[in-house]
Amino acid sequence: MIPQLTKQAASSDTNGERPSRDEVFTALSNRRRRNVIKYLKMNGTESRVRDIAEQLAAWENDIEISAVTYKQRKRVYTALHQSHLPKLAASGFIDYESDRGVVSLTEESRELEVYLEIVSENEILWSEYYAGLAVVCGLVAVAGWAGTAPFAVVSGYVYAALFALLFGASGLVHRTSTKRNRLG
Repeated sequence: MIPQLTKQAASSDTNGERPSRDEVFTALSNRRRRNVIKYLKMNGTESRVRDIAEQLAAWENDIEISAVTYKQRKRVYTALHQSHLPKLAASGFIDYESDRGVVSLTEESRELEVYLEIVSENEILWSEYYAGLAVVCGLVAVAGWAGTAPFAVVSGYVYAALFALLFGASGLVHRTSTKRNRLG
């Protein structure tokens, strides 16, 4: 018999445990909530709801902030105030003081970072890249060990240095790419 998880066990509790995947996915299931997190990551620790609404309206309408109309800002502001900010606050990812109109990120918002990384449609996954690199390095090593020309001419130390350089350079490119693609 498979044990059944209770709703409480499936989500994080109030004792400082990490948010559950369901809470993370629910929080990030809406573009406006993702954009709130993006805005807060870009603009520091505390922001006014009005400023967030204005920026989100600009992003959604693909215009400059100065071109956002009252109606566009009000539509976003209302949705943020009534739905999105309370949901993010209930999940513990933000602190939302509705009476002051102030929002700030919490420590739990760090749990969202891995889910906010962007992988382009035509981009190879890094796990696939590293697996392919390991296969190529392995084949070169086997060719050198078997005495296949020209691989047999190169010393094992040179191969070790070359492989370390390849994986080190790949790691640096991976880190740079991940930082560039991270939302916010």
